[in-house]
Amino acid sequence: MPGTQLDRLAELLVRHCTRVRRGDLVTIVAEPLAMAAVEAVVRETLRAGGHPSFHPRSDRLRELLVRHGNDEQLRHISPFESHRLATCDVIIVLVMRTDPIERDPPDPRRLAIAESARKELLSLSLARGAAGALRYTLAEIPGERGASELGMSLAEYEAWVYRACLLHRPDPVAEWDRLLKAQESMRAYLEDVRTLQFRSPAAPGRHDGTDLTVDVSGRTWINCGGSENMPDGELFSGPAGVDGVVNFTAPAWYRGTLVEGVRLAFRDGRVVEASATRNEAFLQAMLDSDDGSRAVGEIALGTNYELTRVVGNPLFDEKVGGTFHLAVGAGFPQTGNANESSLHWDLVSDLRPGATFEGSPGGTVLADGVVIQRDGIFTDPSWPRPGA
Repeated sequence: MPGTQLDRLAELLVRHCTRVRRGDLVTIVAEPLAMAAVEAVVRETLRAGGHPSFHPRSDRLRELLVRHGNDEQLRHISPFESHRLATCDVIIVLVMRTDPIERDPPDPRRLAIAESARKELLSLSLARGAAGALRYTLAEIPGERGASELGMSLAEYEAWVYRACLLHRPDPVAEWDRLLKAQESMRAYLEDVRTLQFRSPAAPGRHDGTDLTVDVSGRTWINCGGSENMPDGELFSGPAGVDGVVNFTAPAWYRGTLVEGVRLAFRDGRVVEASATRNEAFLQAMLDSDDGSRAVGEIALGTNYELTRVVGNPLFDEKVGGTFHLAVGAGFPQTGNANESSLHWDLVSDLRPGATFEGSPGGTVLADGVVIQRDGIFTDPSWPRPGA
């Protein structure tokens, strides 16, 4: 992994994404295999005057808990994790894929128990973030597993990830600031919108396409240009209501389980029908996690046109220019959405031509009846666009 690019990523995470200040308590959470990235972030945090602390994470260990723990163990929350979340100023999560992409999914009932136990932690995190007491960012660290999943060499994957982070530009911080400015005009426009509509054609074998109406009246839109994720590039809000049908075109991963062909029907803001062509039982179990898991916590538009294809990794897919995503479960209080749940699952749909099925004409986004995006391209030339 090129040290110079990793150092530039660490600088971006510390200086731009989380804006670490002197005296900040900075928690760095990462897989042990990502130690080179951890070291780079620690060095940059020390230069910024913060107090770094490393905490290992492991999807594999979490899977062992779900497979082998009893119900009491599944419901247990470590007091160390609670204390860290309640007291630190900054959390930087570094994700490096380590497990094979294809695994037998865990018992969805047991996973739902473990997820439900973390509801208060998620609510605390969102509340502290909304109050400005916690700065959080999550970044993908290129590794062999991630590269193999996309059929790339490690060098190709590193270049692809770093390009999505705008690290190929001479001044990445300036580039993210430029994207923020372009997105700000979008944000200001969307603040006055009452209703968004998403439409795309039916794929072969499906009796319907996407025809979704989202009430965003009175809600706040958040401009994301390198704040909570890296790579970034989206505007999101918390819906007041959702009605209609959406067929998600991107593979939907959650806690190591792949769900494909997700179709959700909404009435009065809640999922009333759900199906999938793969792992439907898992989808249903997650939607039944708690009282808030069938409500919608987020609606968002992707704006990162350096990402040119959906790859099955939600961190990237939800940022792709020409996509939109909807999250079932917990909402972000700063948007005006107060839905609480242990679940926050981002589901992505691509509105570019050919995304729904081979030869499909793409889709449209309408704001109060006016087309603001057609076939994945925003109609306002001052908003983010390919090649800009």
